[in-house]
Amino acid sequence: MALLGAPRMQREIPSAVGFFTNSEMVGGFVFPGQGSQSVGMLKDLAEIYPPVRDTFAEASEALGYDLWALIQEGPREALDRTEKTQPALLAAGVAVWRVWVAQGGARPAWVAGHSLGEYTALVCAGALPFRAAVTLCADRGRYMQEAVPPGAGKMAAILGLDDEAVARACDGAGVGEVVSCANFNAPGQIVIAGDTSAVEAAVLRARDLGARRAVMLPVSVPSHCALMRPAALRLQERPQTVRIEAPAIPVVHNADVCSHGDPEEIARVLCEQLFQPVRWVEVIRRLCREGVDTVVECGPGRVLAGLCKRIDPRLKTFVTGTPKDLENALAELR
Repeated sequence: MALLGAPRMQREIPSAVGFFTNSEMVGGFVFPGQGSQSVGMLKDLAEIYPPVRDTFAEASEALGYDLWALIQEGPREALDRTEKTQPALLAAGVAVWRVWVAQGGARPAWVAGHSLGEYTALVCAGALPFRAAVTLCADRGRYMQEAVPPGAGKMAAILGLDDEAVARACDGAGVGEVVSCANFNAPGQIVIAGDTSAVEAAVLRARDLGARRAVMLPVSVPSHCALMRPAALRLQERPQTVRIEAPAIPVVHNADVCSHGDPEEIARVLCEQLFQPVRWVEVIRRLCREGVDTVVECGPGRVLAGLCKRIDPRLKTFVTGTPKDLENALAELR
């Protein structure tokens, strides 16, 4: 059976969406992907806001292990395993979202997520049920890890070159091998991915073309390149049906920078996302064209807030990963 189940005639919004008591709307919410995880994340929030631990208890029940203990105690090497990182970050983003809703925060007009964060955005927009998304993301991480043998694929960050120059660095870097742009994170900040030797060759070419910095990243999975097609096929053919609904809040997707209301289209772009680049610059510019002037990063860390500022310095950004930051965002945007 496919990832997508037949849509229901009447949409049921999962509990993660909640009921907004505040009728005001605020710009856009963005949800982080891999790289934002850390041992101890959300500890201070959990001590004040019960929905954090409640959300992780739900996720742990779905997964069959204590996800909260993993993110609080580590070890870091275990948390950084892709099949553990992905459900951990999904649960973290949904936990913060639930706190925001419970505290009377304004409803976003738009949502988006960076890579794995797109799944969090879909849960919070009512398109994916939380528990099913938790197990789906765990499987997604496992499929990605198993698609490429250990050491066979790499990613690298290229700073200080435009998109065209990075594409030139990749062209012909590995004969018969894969290397391509994987993340367009901000102007002059691009990540490439592919076969290890091809990525290494592209890094050298980028330096020759004048890159301010070109370095290999400490990751084991070459995400968002053609090497992930086998993982995408497994995700598409996942035997357990996941019910996808039309989102209650529009979601801008990484692969095509579009917002979809058709569950079949959402399923399609989720699969394509695995081997297509994350077009984050275009996603944020799309939000700006839709009238978004304020962006809230919902989850741990502040990476996306920084990228958004680089993409459009006029954006007002907020982060939510600590009680102080969350309370400041709630106070400013009520």
